Amino acid sequence: MPLDRTCLPFAAPNARFAAASGSGGPSSPAPGNTAEESQAARALASRVDEELRAARGTLDRLLAVPGTRSVENTLTLYDEILLHLDAAGHEPGLLERVHPDASVRKVAEQKTQEVDRFATELSLNREVYEALKSIDTSAADETTGFYMKKTLRDYRRAGVDRDEATRQRIQALSEELTLIGQEFARNIQSDARSVHVEPSALDGLPQDYVRAHPAGEDGRVEITTDYPDCVPFMSYSKSGSAREALYRAFRNRGYPKNLEVLDRMLARRHEFAQLLGYPSWAAYITENKMIGSSDAAREFIERIARIAADRGQRDYATLLECKRRHDPSAAHVADWEKEYYEESVKASEYEFDSQSVRPYFAYARVKRGILDLTAKMFGVEYRRVADAPVWSPEVETYDVYEGGERVGRFHLDMHPRADKYKHAAQFTIVNGVAGKQLPEAALICNFPGRDPDDAGLMEHSDVVTFFHEFGHLLHTIFAGRQPWIGVSGISTEWDFVEAPSQMLEEWARDASVLQTFALHQDTGEPIPTELVDKMRRAAEFGKGAFVRQQMFYAMLSLHMYDRDPQGLDTTALVREMQEKYSMYSYVPDTHFQCSFGHLDGYSAIYYTYMWSLVISKDLFSRFDPANLLEPGVAGTYRRTVLAAGGSAPAAQLVENFLGRPYAFDAYESWLNRD
Repeated sequence: MPLDRTCLPFAAPNARFAAASGSGGPSSPAPGNTAEESQAARALASRVDEELRAARGTLDRLLAVPGTRSVENTLTLYDEILLHLDAAGHEPGLLERVHPDASVRKVAEQKTQEVDRFATELSLNREVYEALKSIDTSAADETTGFYMKKTLRDYRRAGVDRDEATRQRIQALSEELTLIGQEFARNIQSDARSVHVEPSALDGLPQDYVRAHPAGEDGRVEITTDYPDCVPFMSYSKSGSAREALYRAFRNRGYPKNLEVLDRMLARRHEFAQLLGYPSWAAYITENKMIGSSDAAREFIERIARIAADRGQRDYATLLECKRRHDPSAAHVADWEKEYYEESVKASEYEFDSQSVRPYFAYARVKRGILDLTAKMFGVEYRRVADAPVWSPEVETYDVYEGGERVGRFHLDMHPRADKYKHAAQFTIVNGVAGKQLPEAALICNFPGRDPDDAGLMEHSDVVTFFHEFGHLLHTIFAGRQPWIGVSGISTEWDFVEAPSQMLEEWARDASVLQTFALHQDTGEPIPTELVDKMRRAAEFGKGAFVRQQMFYAMLSLHMYDRDPQGLDTTALVREMQEKYSMYSYVPDTHFQCSFGHLDGYSAIYYTYMWSLVISKDLFSRFDPANLLEPGVAGTYRRTVLAAGGSAPAAQLVENFLGRPYAFDAYESWLNRD
């Protein structure tokens, strides 16, 4: 008899990935094997099928409830359906992006499609909607009342109250969009490009990077578009032509395949929105966010662009002046030159060399430091699980304890490999529910330090990224004690999702925090306060240009979806938006949109990163910058914001923590600070 997860006091986290350990045995074929389904692939399919059967059985029970509908006899069963869908959907959603076995990735894609199909059917099931709608929640607690209100709204937004023909077309579009999104992501994930350059192009790179990139038989050096290769090369290589070649390779990932895939994505989403009575997908997708409408999103982007305009111009002028010291005839700074000249300005104007901090940021110490300080801040303990079944031998697993009680689990998959997700992200595996199951999540990154003889010296920007993604992970873990899965985990409005992770970045810039783990790889001495101060002052440079670049991405994202896409030239739109909002001109024959993965997941709402940054700066204003390791405020923040999950509107959660509504003041102060 299949195991019913909802009957367990807690679902055991290590029940997952049981046949996907990647140990190299018969159940784990060599990466890329497509000859036949592996044991791991079959086991994944079986787990998902079991959860879908349980979801369908629970749906039948819900529809068969006699008499008056109530929270106890209907909402409880509905939430149980979502619990099974949560178990069925998150695991394949992760494994299709990270598993080294091609047959597992293929099966994971297929199972994601099946789960999405069932979820869409559920969202269009009028009987379920009417059953939920008839529940009297006047005596329910506040969280349950909010859950019901949000659920009924989402049903209406899904089209449940439309005629049968419309619902059938919505179902078909939803299924097609799942396939399109997978194809778009797959084309990016599998397109690892490289350039071959003369060894002299490594001039300016740190010695550990040079040693890791020996010349091949042809006397040339291969540089890939993976982040550990690309980011340092674009920042430090003295060869402008080599940087341009790598930039073009990076900006053309996914091209040309994703041009057509993106066109289909835009067309289907536009049709979807119009079926539901919206003028565009942007109008539809922004309606249930904090911002409320696509017009408000456009106004927000324009407002931020205006605020940053003068500072952006000054930043650009400084870069151009720096470039002219090398090339007096220079008339502009190209997009592939900005990182290099930013480093030059930091060295000349701020007496800061970014390479000087790398010896303090060995990957293993950074990891240990983040674990130690967040454990102290939030009153938890992380225990390594040495024998946990995982999808790759490179993955580390930790259980989270509080007061001796296990409260969650997370996995760290932190280095690049073939056919793995190319960016940095947190993936939920299980959303926790009080008394039913523990939260489980994975951190997927692409940091240096994979090889045993590589210390994994990180850029400070890598350290910031680690903090950022760990912020998402903590949000998932701490929000795992809600009574309903429909409001557990990171289920708040999407344009608030980035705020907690962006706020945790502040700890990566504080000297007293860094000195707890940033020890020199040779001397063991902690990073000097003076060096951190220089780093922070140097980091203030370029904020205006950075914000303008973000507004280019945000407006591009919005404009892809706020119009009828028929006949839309997406490359021309990239060029138009970059020329209008970025400080750096469009580079001909590049196709950024083909690797802009957010155009699938975030679609029209990339603005959320800057919207969340406004809120994160306000949240951080409650902490004492002289004592960021003090757990008092962190505990209040955890309780009122993180642990609350999606149990109330995000604006209310922020107000509960700040004691007032959020404001722009802290953000504008940050942007204008020199």
